[in-house]
Amino acid sequence: MQIKPMADSPSGRQGEPGGDRQLSVPAFRSRPNPAEIPATMQAAVYRGIDDVRVERVPVPAIAAGEVLIRVDTCGVCGTDLKKIHTGSHSAPRIFGHETAGVVAATGSGVRRFCVGDRVMVYHHIPCGECYYCRKKTFAQCPTYKRVGCTAGFEPSGGGFAEYVRVMDWIVERGLVKIPDGVPFEQAAVVEPLNTCYKGIRNLHLAPDETVLVIGQGPIGILLASLAKRFTRNVLTADLYPERHRIAGQFGLDMPINASREDAVAAARAASDGRGADAVLVAAAGNALIRTAMDAARPGGRVLLFAQTQHGESVIDPAAICVDEKSLLGSYSASIEVQDECARIAFEEFHHGYDLTRLISHRFPLDQAAAAIELASRPSAESMKIVIQPGISHPVERE
Repeated sequence: MQIKPMADSPSGRQGEPGGDRQLSVPAFRSRPNPAEIPATMQAAVYRGIDDVRVERVPVPAIAAGEVLIRVDTCGVCGTDLKKIHTGSHSAPRIFGHETAGVVAATGSGVRRFCVGDRVMVYHHIPCGECYYCRKKTFAQCPTYKRVGCTAGFEPSGGGFAEYVRVMDWIVERGLVKIPDGVPFEQAAVVEPLNTCYKGIRNLHLAPDETVLVIGQGPIGILLASLAKRFTRNVLTADLYPERHRIAGQFGLDMPINASREDAVAAARAASDGRGADAVLVAAAGNALIRTAMDAARPGGRVLLFAQTQHGESVIDPAAICVDEKSLLGSYSASIEVQDECARIAFEEFHHGYDLTRLISHRFPLDQAAAAIELASRPSAESMKIVIQPGISHPVERE
């Protein structure tokens, strides 16, 4: 696989990571002047399978009811990577949907937002009226499936660019102001936080239950830390001690070193031999689904959260029928928990729930290809990767 930057773009470089000290990241870089919005901008354009190029494209024009955001921070999500590597979506597109930035311009009729407001944006918002919305399966709503943010071409999020156009129905219900004192990096994690909180809520955890989270990348840590709000007995499994060290900063104190420990045995040992009441799969692919089913107690629940593949049978049907285990899925964000997730991310940031600790690498926009390459080949040291148009060179956790 080769991700292609422009020929004149410098390559991303990663040095050796340091200790736990977090970078001091400014919460607000500068206030935009609408008269200074350029005609063109840099963007990381998907041109085909494993082909992402930093190019100059027009700054998107906005219409009535719409908002233009100047991007400060955009996270690289596993769904972006899957689309880039599989060719599941037509080209050209500009991906990136974990976006936070500053309102640079507003269309006529916009009343709740002004130029200079600091905001994060959800790229999917449901209609609230269809059959799926009435059943609260919002991710299956036809309106939800429409992407409402773009930096050009077919709307695909657009966060891997300097500016993003936010369409009217997203402005109405999916654009969220960031309080003073909360950094953009914290706000950029609100959308993935929402997806995780939705999954945790669907498990209906009880205080006396044992939970196992398989995988301690950024999503696994989010899932496990949110699960601890409902039950204290949360086990976390990962191959890398470095990731358990970061998880420990979120109060996750029951690590399983999957490189030398049996997660199934550990789950049973922590639950009087029964197995975990709930097991969450936060590692991509299908290989760990059978492990998760084995780790769940009879009558327990298994939540598939990470990216899986169509067309492959990996479960024992008797585990569901005879052992009465439930296999659940959870996909994308929920408007039902949007306000609660904003409260968790914004208010609790000042009380130690600092999601910027998940960020291991920050890349400038002109090195977006290097950011995608690193995110596609995760290591013990790499966690959340973000792209920030306002910085000039890659920065790692120190």
